[in-house]
Amino acid sequence: MLVGLIRHGLTDWNALGKIQGQSDIPLNEEGRRQAKLLAARLKDEPYKWDFVITSGLSRAQESGEIIAGELGIPVYDPDSRLMERAFGQVEGMTTEERETLWGMDWRLQDLGQEKDHEVQERALAFLKELGESYADKNVLVISHGGLLAQLFTALFQDKFTERIGNLSLTILEKNEQSWEPQLYNCLKHLQETEQ
Repeated sequence: MLVGLIRHGLTDWNALGKIQGQSDIPLNEEGRRQAKLLAARLKDEPYKWDFVITSGLSRAQESGEIIAGELGIPVYDPDSRLMERAFGQVEGMTTEERETLWGMDWRLQDLGQEKDHEVQERALAFLKELGESYADKNVLVISHGGLLAQLFTALFQDKFTERIGNLSLTILEKNEQSWEPQLYNCLKHLQETEQ
């Protein structure tokens, strides 16, 4: 079994550096273009994908629908465990705004944000159930940068720490005991078009 973990495409809030969290911010035109570029890449690669599942937030849902449409595969019902981390009071704020209000260590303060272990638990529960229910399938999962970062921390500790890019692709292969990374945070489908 392969799972392709994808962060949704760009939104206006991403472009402005605002934390989205569980605020339902839609893709912008660049985000839609990014999804089409990833879909074109996936069509050309040897993996066969069976279906897409998303978090249900519109930026992930539309990214998934674009990719699934290009690949001719279904989009399954959303799974709320894939939602972005709730960021509480900091949602909608830029780095400068957060640091002005709460200082450089705002992440360490209780501002209503979901705890690391809570995000990790729901992400791992989703992945475990996916592996058990669809062991003979290859699945594309469209989620969010904060959730994916916590999932990778839970699975691989500090092996992968770089920021998860919009429309990046990570591929995990399920073995008997674990998930093995085949590709991590790859953006080559976007970089080739920028040259």
